[in-house]
Amino acid sequence: MSSNDPRDRTDDDPRDEKPQFVLPLVVRIERDAPPARTDALETSARAVLAILSDERSVGDGEWARAIEDWQDARIRKVVRRARGAEWRRAEALPGLTVTSAQGTEVRVFPPVPLDGWPKDLARLQVSGTDLEDPAEPGPVPADAAVLWLNPELGMSAGKTMAQTGHGAQLLWWRLSDADRETWRAAGFPLVVRTADPAHWRLLTSAPAGLPVVRDAGFTEIAPGSYTVASEYPALGIRAAGGA
Repeated sequence: MSSNDPRDRTDDDPRDEKPQFVLPLVVRIERDAPPARTDALETSARAVLAILSDERSVGDGEWARAIEDWQDARIRKVVRRARGAEWRRAEALPGLTVTSAQGTEVRVFPPVPLDGWPKDLARLQVSGTDLEDPAEPGPVPADAAVLWLNPELGMSAGKTMAQTGHGAQLLWWRLSDADRETWRAAGFPLVVRTADPAHWRLLTSAPAGLPVVRDAGFTEIAPGSYTVASEYPALGIRAAGGA
């Protein structure tokens, strides 16, 4: 599913005048072994962080210009699904694959023009990505970032994967270079959890000061909906007044 910008959407935004790019992500969903929903959400977030921190994405790296152009315009991400030969074709394209401890695989690719997808990615399905958790997610580790989901929104797994990618990216932008390196060296520890309504109100209140994803509303949900709030208590990013 597509998701179009983790920053506030405003009319007459100069970013809209620039060429638009999209960050493609592909989740591997084999018919007989689909990933657990929460693990897929967390793996997609790590995949976004992996490409942002990759040496090819910075300085004179081969992906750096594409990353810069993408971030200068609207921050769009689209999650598609693949299996079998589709997945093998996707793996053959430039990009990187992030694999979770549970075996979930998400491949992320350098940004492409909005209307210029490689054919082996363009043909992949966007809709129909329905995943379930076999059990309730466990407690939040003390050293992990937490991407909190809005409890009032019903989003598909693909849409939510794009949103957790946004939440991780906003958190990455908030951190200092030293804290980014600490997070990267640790393997980007993070979890995705759904907040209860009272906690969500705290997380998204202005005094909380957290990075909060506000969706552009082109798919599934209303424009301006808050979807993800990002915390990293171990690195000092927490809701003001929170525990």
